Amino acid sequence: MSNIFDKTTNALATSLSMRQLRHNVTSSNIANAETPGYHAKKMDFEGALQRALDLDGANSLSTSNPEHFAVGGISVSKTRPDIYDDPEGAVNNDGNTVDVEKEMSALSENAIMYKAALQLINKKMAALKYAATEGR
Repeated sequence: MSNIFDKTTNALATSLSMRQLRHNVTSSNIANAETPGYHAKKMDFEGALQRALDLDGANSLSTSNPEHFAVGGISVSKTRPDIYDDPEGAVNNDGNTVDVEKEMSALSENAIMYKAALQLINKKMAALKYAATEGR
C-alpha cells in the first residue's frame, strides 16, 4: 500500500509536533521566571528534527544478512528531543536563570514558524483535495 503523504508532509507534521513541544518548554520557562532556583530549560529542536526525518538517509542502517535483526529509522512519533538546563543562562541573585525577554522572543519566533508550517500543510491538503475531486 502506498503512502499518499510525501516526505515534505511528514517533515511538516514532525515540525509541528516539535514546535508544540518547544512552545511548552518556553512557556514553562516564562511561567517560572520568578521561581527561586529555577534553571531555564532548552530544547535541541534542530537535532531532534534531523533525527526524526533523516531525509537523506545518512543515518539509516542496513543489514547484510536476512537473519540479522531488523534495523531502520526511528519512528517519527517516538522521536524525543533533548531537553536540558540552558548552559548559557545568567544566574540571578535568587539562582534563577530565566531571561524573560529572550524567552518571549523565542516564543514569538516559534509561533511564527508553527503558523508557517501549518499553512504549508493546509496548502498540501488542499492540493490533495483538489486532485481527489478531479478539480471540481
